[in-house]
Amino acid sequence: MATFFGALLLLIIGYAVYSKFVERVFGINDDQPTPAYTKRDNLDFMPMSWWKGNLIQLLNIAGTGPIYGAIAGALYGPVAFIWIVVGSIFAGAVHDYFSGMMSMRHNGAQFPSLVGKYLGRYMKVFVNLFSIVLMLLVAAAFTAAPAQLITQLTPISFKVALVLIFAYFLLATILPINQIIGKLYPLFGAILLFMAVGIAVTLLLSGKPMPNLTLENLHPGELPIWPLLMVTISCGAISGFHSTQSPIVARTMMKESDGRKIFYGAMIIEGVIALVWAAAGMTFYNGTGG
Repeated sequence: MATFFGALLLLIIGYAVYSKFVERVFGINDDQPTPAYTKRDNLDFMPMSWWKGNLIQLLNIAGTGPIYGAIAGALYGPVAFIWIVVGSIFAGAVHDYFSGMMSMRHNGAQFPSLVGKYLGRYMKVFVNLFSIVLMLLVAAAFTAAPAQLITQLTPISFKVALVLIFAYFLLATILPINQIIGKLYPLFGAILLFMAVGIAVTLLLSGKPMPNLTLENLHPGELPIWPLLMVTISCGAISGFHSTQSPIVARTMMKESDGRKIFYGAMIIEGVIALVWAAAGMTFYNGTGG
């Protein structure tokens, strides 16, 4: 499992070293009050600890994405590890950090507003429409999977499970951020991480072989690595959807230096989750052919 542990180590080093470089490029100023204080309304804008912000951001950007995408990407073999590591450190985490920090610097503005400010009114309209379509697709994916799980574990039907999930979405949206999002999201985010750690420990104890690093395309269907791997594993490497979620937490930051731990850190954790599930995909099925 040298490749797996090497990739894991690189993700940790990437956070420890490269995130500080990105932070210096942005130019943080902890003396400048954040929107959590300047626009405090105890609804969307209120101070929240960085660790809660990190776990909320993790759940918002991850969901089931770094699980399904990573397992599908594992079909290409260990080259998927390279994309997860490089993508997370130099693309995904940088994207998430800047989108979150730009929102914070613009008083918690949402993604379309930022686009409109810098790219003009027509691009703002386009991004608004694009974001709506994107979020409908993401909502469909991120509600169907939990609803199916609820159906399997309880006597509740699939349609009833969907209604319950959408009712939960509605309450999380209209209630103050510290009521549902601030209490339940950190718990669910921690469960995502705990699940990945459990899978990693199981991999270590299973004794099943894991293929070590090769640039060879091991996809059983011989689908090309470029560009398909990069869009198969998007959550866990880079996803533009994350910029629609970052303002939620940007409005709760207590100081600008928390941004590195919240935004860059959450993406690195998502990379770790994707790495674990990709490794599980290659190992559990006894190779990509399985």
